Amino acid sequence: MTKVTNARSIGPSKPVLTPQKAHETIKRSQDSSLSLVIPVFNEEENVDALFLQVQSAMNAIGRPWELLLVDDGSTDRSFEKLEALTLDHPNVKVIRFVRNFGQTAALAAGIEYASGDIIIPLDADLQNDPADIVSLLAKLDEGYDVVSGWRKQRQDELFTRLIPSWLANKLISVISGVRLHDYGCSLKAYRREVLKDVRLYGEMHRFVPIYASWEGARVAEIPVTHHARVHGQSKYGISRTFKVILDLMTVKFMSTYFTKPIYLFGSAGLYCFAFAIAGFIWMIILKYFYDTTFIETPLPLLVAMLFMVGVQFILMGLNAEILMRTYHESQGKRIYTVKTALNIQNPMPTLPTIDRTNSEA
Repeated sequence: MTKVTNARSIGPSKPVLTPQKAHETIKRSQDSSLSLVIPVFNEEENVDALFLQVQSAMNAIGRPWELLLVDDGSTDRSFEKLEALTLDHPNVKVIRFVRNFGQTAALAAGIEYASGDIIIPLDADLQNDPADIVSLLAKLDEGYDVVSGWRKQRQDELFTRLIPSWLANKLISVISGVRLHDYGCSLKAYRREVLKDVRLYGEMHRFVPIYASWEGARVAEIPVTHHARVHGQSKYGISRTFKVILDLMTVKFMSTYFTKPIYLFGSAGLYCFAFAIAGFIWMIILKYFYDTTFIETPLPLLVAMLFMVGVQFILMGLNAEILMRTYHESQGKRIYTVKTALNIQNPMPTLPTIDRTNSEA
């Protein structure tokens, strides 16, 4: 079970960070540049206020910073306002999608184009407070690789947002083994190296701390401020909970069975065979000891179905094994990650090559 540190579990040996101590900690690592990644979708009323808040927070921190604003196919005047910001502020970068691809795609694009040592995503709806970035950075400077925000006093509707979110967070924590209170909070801080091999699909941006933890990163969580939305409308509803469950199934499969899919499909196939055999034995017992013919019980049909499903599961597992090996071997991808190599001249050896110059001999 992965242990995630939050503000309440630091313990008495480590004093609680005051704003002054947080700023002092940050001053000791001025060389780390920051990239703020903000997806924008129909937020024309919030863009100007958002930039002013970000600028104020970054000026107080004093580190080199850039702001990447990803217009996710907005249909209002959001892009015009974003474009105006780039004219007066060279550290503001704007990426515009041809249509709406979703928050995960917007974050992936922002991360890809970011150049900072630390990447900080946040929302454009003014519900996240950029002033909390100083606390995230201070926690990173304690030696963590990922610091996730926790909207402890969340300003959202109870039945449509808070209760589904609470249930989803509990479910994700149990299945993933990474204990966080709030996976849905966009305000997080990542060291760049943590994200270099992460590929985001679907709605999986909220699972990045899980990926990072599984790769050996240290993950912490601290409470952050959450404001009620003033302008615009929320882009999420209760249907997002169902998407989270489906994405969680994908994440669990990728983490546990990606390099050995035959274990999942093969196990299901063997269970089907076992139930088929048990049904066949009981069918024989009924016929010869209880005078129950085969046509009087559904067991023959059930046995045949379970046997065929078992065969299909085994074949699916073998097919998945072939796909997995093709995926890794054709691209030179490895099933492990090296953290440190000492006195090793070639810590990442290339795949073996075959000399075919004399193959006809």
